[in-house]
Amino acid sequence: MSEKKPGWKEIPIAGVPFKSSLEYKTGDWRVLKPVIDDDKCIKCLLCNIYCPEMSMLVKWDETGNKPLGVYVDYDYCKGCGICADICPVKAIEMVKEER
Repeated sequence: MSEKKPGWKEIPIAGVPFKSSLEYKTGDWRVLKPVIDDDKCIKCLLCNIYCPEMSMLVKWDETGNKPLGVYVDYDYCKGCGICADICPVKAIEMVKEER
């Protein structure tokens, strides 16, 4: 006879995520980190749109209508490099993380 596998209710609490990912800083996983050249950045915000971790944050003017630039929340950035790949003017460079 085959052994019955446990259902999701029987899995130990550590095996099931039960809190928001904002409670877990995951930025220390990365080997490379994105560095933005503000002089090259055209503020297209593609990096913000494509970032799977929402680590590319936008600085807005006082009206909230015009982007002033982009910055990285390194607490959550995992260094995947999608932002650097998607940047049309190559304003984002992936550099080795120094620890």
